[in-house]
Amino acid sequence: MKAYLALCQRIIDEGVWVNNERTGKRCLTVINAELQYDVANQAFPLITTRKSYWKAAIAELLGYIRGYDNASDFRALGAKTWDANANENQAWLNNSYRKGQDDMGRVYGVQGRSWAKPDGGVVDQLGKIIDDLCRGIDDRGEILSFYNPGEFHMGCLRPCMHTHTFSVLDGTLYLTSYQRSCDVPLGLNFNQIQVYTLLALMAQITGLKPGQAYHKIVNAHIYEDQLPLMRDVQLKREPFESPKLVINPDIKSLKDLETWVTMDDFEVIGYQHHEGIKYPFSV
Repeated sequence: MKAYLALCQRIIDEGVWVNNERTGKRCLTVINAELQYDVANQAFPLITTRKSYWKAAIAELLGYIRGYDNASDFRALGAKTWDANANENQAWLNNSYRKGQDDMGRVYGVQGRSWAKPDGGVVDQLGKIIDDLCRGIDDRGEILSFYNPGEFHMGCLRPCMHTHTFSVLDGTLYLTSYQRSCDVPLGLNFNQIQVYTLLALMAQITGLKPGQAYHKIVNAHIYEDQLPLMRDVQLKREPFESPKLVINPDIKSLKDLETWVTMDDFEVIGYQHHEGIKYPFSV
């Protein structure tokens, strides 16, 4: 929480106004932010200075793991986060690659599970990483990337959190996640939860010990219509202690994550929080 609040204050103190072409709004922006999550000691980075809906964040991550490309599949898991980009983004609605209602195109998990090869076939990046880690392999290239410039035109949104790199040292699994752009009041806690949970899940199904998760953000911003709520409400609240995330120990493989796992298999213990804040969302 201290690192999150420090970043919010830094944006307010040092940020530069930037006009965002996609949303038509101004953003107060800083370049380069780094956060770290202690997965080894179960310090779950859930925001406490406002109520945060952690289940939707993990549900979205589960959809990425499964390679979903349709907002209805995410809704079935408990995440409505893709409804607007799939159905209200005018550029995507006019795109000839859009297949109809709720279609997201070739974004995020689609790239992670079925990256198209130019000579035919697909690459299952996540499957390869898990197979390597289960066999004790770390080739310093255990990289999961959603960033495929050759197919940006075939999806409703370029990935913001675009690359996850896994590393092993002495039986401990580490994760470094890279994000090109971050809506700090709304999106960042989703991203924090997902980075933490991805490392926790990968360690559990590969039999490795979870270590630290490192979260690197290039462009961190607060939209102009979010600024008063962040500055005058959230930053004036005292944070509570971090809660703990409990994951069903019966989850032991990628197949489990692909088939039977639901949000009932995750529990947060000891979550104290202030009242919710309704930040505006920019499509």
